[in-house]
Amino acid sequence: MTARIGVVTFPGSLDDRDTQRAIRLAGAEPVALWHKDKDLKQVDAVVLPGGFSYGDYLRAGAISRFSPVMGTVIEQAKAGLPVLGICNGFQVLTEAHLLPGAMLGNDHLHFVCRDQKLRVENAETAWTGDYRVGQEIHIPLKNMDGRYVADDYTLDKLEAEGCVAFRYLDVNPNGSLRDIAGITNEAGNVVGLMPHPEHATEPLIGTGRTDGLPFFTSILKKLVNA
Repeated sequence: MTARIGVVTFPGSLDDRDTQRAIRLAGAEPVALWHKDKDLKQVDAVVLPGGFSYGDYLRAGAISRFSPVMGTVIEQAKAGLPVLGICNGFQVLTEAHLLPGAMLGNDHLHFVCRDQKLRVENAETAWTGDYRVGQEIHIPLKNMDGRYVADDYTLDKLEAEGCVAFRYLDVNPNGSLRDIAGITNEAGNVVGLMPHPEHATEPLIGTGRTDGLPFFTSILKKLVNA
């Protein structure tokens, strides 16, 4: 049976279709999920895509966190459902307290759009198994509120428990503390990152590389082998 991966669309989501295509390229079946529906349609995993949900009013991701679908996502994520939050989706995950910390405006106060070099720090999550620790990859980045922050206790805990999943290399594009580009929960089923792997799945788009495709092949293999 083909693995089914849901992609939630909020008002203002921009990259839901790109994410669905990346899932299809990896060999899984993308399933469109609408934010007002509590039903996840029996999917095996969920992606919260990038964009500007609700126009980033109040705070990025703060309103989407209360969409009906998120009640189900939160409940099932705590029970082990794999969830990936990309950019705005990462912001939603922090607002929903599925991941610690918060996302603030970029330290230079400008929107940033660039091909970003990252280092893989954790290759044991549901979404990173096809990478190796220390691997350097290039993933497109585009955000206005991409600065990851947390108190020292939380940052130290993330480091000690191996929950930093990705770090920025060469340049920190938004002032994220400790160059953090992505994190995971302790169980490894919930991952959030600011760069956009769905834009690096085919040689003709994005970076011209396929460094983002392993996010989607990783979860497929995880589900098939579960």
